[in-house]
Amino acid sequence: MWLSLNNSRTMGLVIPEHIGLYIHLPWCIKKCPYCDFNSHQLRQQLDEKPYVSSLLNDFKFEINRLDQPRVINSIFIGGGTPSLFSEQSLDLLLTTIKSTYDLAENIEITLEANPGAADESRFKGYRQIGVNRLSIGIQSFNNSHLKVLGRVHDNDEAIRAVEMAKSAGFDNYNLDLMYCLPQQTVEQAQADVEQAIALSPTHISAYHLTIEPNTLFAYKPPVLPDENISWEIQQLYFSELQAAGYKRYEISAYSEPGFECRHNLNYWRFGDYLGIGAGAHGKITDTEGLYRTLKPKHPDQYMQAFRDGFSDRQAYIRPVKPHDLPLEYMMNKLRLNEAISLDDFQAATGLDHGLISNSINRAVDLQLLESIKNGFIVSAKGHLFLDDLLQLFLAK
Repeated sequence: MWLSLNNSRTMGLVIPEHIGLYIHLPWCIKKCPYCDFNSHQLRQQLDEKPYVSSLLNDFKFEINRLDQPRVINSIFIGGGTPSLFSEQSLDLLLTTIKSTYDLAENIEITLEANPGAADESRFKGYRQIGVNRLSIGIQSFNNSHLKVLGRVHDNDEAIRAVEMAKSAGFDNYNLDLMYCLPQQTVEQAQADVEQAIALSPTHISAYHLTIEPNTLFAYKPPVLPDENISWEIQQLYFSELQAAGYKRYEISAYSEPGFECRHNLNYWRFGDYLGIGAGAHGKITDTEGLYRTLKPKHPDQYMQAFRDGFSDRQAYIRPVKPHDLPLEYMMNKLRLNEAISLDDFQAATGLDHGLISNSINRAVDLQLLESIKNGFIVSAKGHLFLDDLLQLFLAK
């Protein structure tokens, strides 16, 4: 039984009609030194069949636990490097999902691809089986920086991967870029963002390199640009992308009008999503409350779990406690450049918005939030000091 939110302080949860689906394919050609995702270096020929079979069993397990039908309006296939998988395996996966559950007519289906594992015929195959959005992990167009980042592609291969995507029929694709790279200059950062814009993507994700725990960079930290250069590079990215017609709709996401990533917007709006695959996370709202799921991280353990019928399923389900909900909600919503409704907070969490009124007032006083009718919006200062803003919503 999930922890009930129906106490004297709750207003009643609203179960979303739509839900996202995240599919994790965990293998990479090589593990990058900055990466803290659940990814595993491929050391032998990839046997796709048993993993796809486990994914389908996982999907069946997830949809059987939903207490009412939903409509899947986005699918995101991430990793790892999903473009290591053949179009035949992904076709089986997507065809089975489509035949067993209700998908939105205009569903967004994204697949992550890396230039080091890009193939034009395979890209065409992905497009033919229904993938309609690519997210290409460029990171940089500078060969020296690519080498430091441990990437297996070079500048020419990065550009060629984008041309392959266009040739395969993709008219909606994202480019991932990282900035404030080891010893990166402002001029080098400008060259990266200008090259990305020249390739005419519909979406650009621009991430500040951070040193994450349990990565090679954490054990052997590289020399990063100082605060002044980092600030200049960050402002450069914002101004260059804005001038090129890209709207910054989330802290790290820029898009042409109408090309925001629907799947990621669902995350940031605190929507529900199923997570299948090794180490995949999910978030579900039902009549009893909210809970999160986490699957076994190692691919072998994951596949073994579903061969055994996933008997220890309760170990991978965590109810979200009411006192944690304000922070969980804000960690997502405050990333967006859009108004936040107090009514939405109540519907998404089941909590009276009066519980966060003191935190909101304090944030307004600090000029981290701006009050609007029946809600608030993050200020420019709030986006710069997001960690400080989130501290105000920690459970006491």
